[in-house]
Amino acid sequence: MIFQALFECMDFTSWLLVTLAALLVTDVVRNWRPHNFPPGPWALPILGNIFTGLDFQSINKLAEQYGPVFSLRKGSTRMVFVSGYKMVKEALVNQMDSFVDRPVVPLFHKTFKGIGIALSNGYLWKQQRKFANTHLRYFGEGQRSLEKYIQVESEFLCEAFKEEQRGPFNPHYTITTAVCNIISSVVFGQRFEYSDQTFRTVLELDNEAVLLAGSPLVQLYDVYPSLLDHLPGPHQTLHRNYREIMAFLAKQVEKHREEWNPEDPRDFIDVYLAEMEKKKEDPQAGFNIETLLVCTLDLIEAGTESSSTTLRWALVYMMHHPEIQEKVQAEIDRVIGESRQPAAADRPNLPFTDAVIHEIQRMGNIVPLGFPKMATKDATLGGYLIPKGTSLTTALGSVLFDKNEWATPDNFNPEHFLDSEGKFRRREAFLPFSAGREYRFGHQIEIREINGWKQKGGRSYV
Repeated sequence: MIFQALFECMDFTSWLLVTLAALLVTDVVRNWRPHNFPPGPWALPILGNIFTGLDFQSINKLAEQYGPVFSLRKGSTRMVFVSGYKMVKEALVNQMDSFVDRPVVPLFHKTFKGIGIALSNGYLWKQQRKFANTHLRYFGEGQRSLEKYIQVESEFLCEAFKEEQRGPFNPHYTITTAVCNIISSVVFGQRFEYSDQTFRTVLELDNEAVLLAGSPLVQLYDVYPSLLDHLPGPHQTLHRNYREIMAFLAKQVEKHREEWNPEDPRDFIDVYLAEMEKKKEDPQAGFNIETLLVCTLDLIEAGTESSSTTLRWALVYMMHHPEIQEKVQAEIDRVIGESRQPAAADRPNLPFTDAVIHEIQRMGNIVPLGFPKMATKDATLGGYLIPKGTSLTTALGSVLFDKNEWATPDNFNPEHFLDSEGKFRRREAFLPFSAGREYRFGHQIEIREINGWKQKGGRSYV
């Protein structure tokens, strides 16, 4: 009777207000901050902190306000962020077993589907990673083999640059294609011409997808994926780009299947096809065509984006610091000369060049935020409770600019990587890509690529 009387005396507006109030109360109760959970800014009801920027500067400001371990909320999902060398190392190295898994990120799950190497978990991840490490080492990550690919491709890149010396030009996709050709030689068994429009389109699509992934509107997709799947927006462009890239990769895999000779494997795809035959009785290991496509995309992205971006930063810093440019040139000329190409064996004899390469990566801050990890069990970090299943993101940029670790963090200074005798010194706080198990196979390729390109480029154009 009471409810009937209320129903009769309340109009539509009143019912709407009551409903909204009920939703707000439910949201507050549901999303009440757990006891001893990392602090963070006040979150909007239902929406959370979706309007809080996740760029390098915003993360630094939040860390200054709330400390090196703080939290944000996307919709009803709580996320923990870790800033500064001490806490990042604690999470990724000292407690890496507590944060080894990947959370499901709807934006990327649509393409990567929790398989492959980069975004998988558990037994499948271990099997795919082990296989990739073994065979990448054989087909390209072995020092001599990768060095050969870099030396060949560097000649093509230098010739392409010479053809553009008549005036200003944008080297963006010439560099990106050259770098991608290294991993393409390993994965596909071939390189692509810089004039190949199909391959150029694939690189442009991937570059656009990477840029879109960092935009606030696209990140909103992670909060309401089911709703936004039916609405237009930049997230649709990102998904369309990845579909086109996967179609290109599918053609490459199909061509390999048609030409496949198990007795004469040419590249990563060939040995993966052979592994599919061996692992037919172990479907949980995930060796199938769908996983092969995702693995191939993982490798292309891991071996291209960071390296090519670092090389473009190298051009910028060398132009802005001609005195450093001259010292790099002098060291390379003295050690290598003009009679041969640079080799990996030269690296110990090029301490200043090595220091410059590392400082470019530090100042370039190529990966300011690591990809989210997930707590596999209840853990304590910085004195705060991180419940099992919580997403954790490391602010890698904060490590590279940590005032407690670098003498002049905001200035380009190769001395950060040199000792008092001018010898190269490694720095524990140098984490441009990540640390622990997160420091994966692709990053090893990236570092070798960068060193090879920089030494060759230094001799030719610095």
